[in-house]
Amino acid sequence: MLAEAVGTALLLIGVVGSGIMAERLSPGDEGLQLLQNAAATAGVLFAIILMMSPVSGAHFNPVVTVADWALGGLQARSVAPYVAAQVVGAVLGTVLANLMFDLDAVAWSSKDRSAGHLWLGEVIATFGLITLIFALVRAGRARYVASAVAAYIGGAYYFTSSTSFANPAVTVGRMFSDTFAGIEPSSAPMFIVMQIVGLGVALLLIRYLYPKNKPEEHSVS
Repeated sequence: MLAEAVGTALLLIGVVGSGIMAERLSPGDEGLQLLQNAAATAGVLFAIILMMSPVSGAHFNPVVTVADWALGGLQARSVAPYVAAQVVGAVLGTVLANLMFDLDAVAWSSKDRSAGHLWLGEVIATFGLITLIFALVRAGRARYVASAVAAYIGGAYYFTSSTSFANPAVTVGRMFSDTFAGIEPSSAPMFIVMQIVGLGVALLLIRYLYPKNKPEEHSVS
C-alpha cells in the first residue's frame, strides 16, 4: 500500500507539476504545453514503474488493479487497499504539486471535460493501456512494461481526444488543481465510468488472445 501511495503521488506530481510548469514556460501555446506535459508524464511513469514494480507491481491505477485481480494475479482482499492507497496518493501528489508551485493546496478545477467525444477517448485510452500491460505480462514479457506504458501514455496524450487520463485515481487527483492538467469535479464521474468500460472491453480481448500465462522470457547473455 505504501509503494502504491508513494508511486501514485509521484505520478500526480509529474502530471500536475509539469502542467503548471508548461503553463508558465509557454503561456498561450497549448500545443507546446501538451508536449511538455506528455513528455514529463512519460518520463516519470517509466521511472516509478521501475522503482516500485518489485514491491507492489507498480499499478498506480485502480483499473490495473482490478484487471490484475480479474486475471488471477492479485488476491481479492488486496484490491480495496490498493485502490484506497492509489486515491490517497493521487490527492496527496496533486496537493504537493500545487504547493511546490506556490498555489493553494486545493483549488477545485474549472476545466470542463464533459463531452461524448472525450468519453470515447477515455474508453479507447483505458482499453489500450490495459490490453498493453496484460498482453505483455501474459506473454512472458513483463520486463517491457515500464517502457511500453511510458511510450503508450506519452503517445496517447496526442492520439486521444481526452489526453488519456485512463486512470480513476488520476482523475480524482486532478480535480484538486485548477491548472492545465485539471478536470472539473462534475466531469470526473463520466470519465471514471468510461475508464471502467474500457477495462471491461480489454479484459474480454485479453482472455481471448492470451488465455494462459507464459513463463517470463529471459535473454541469453
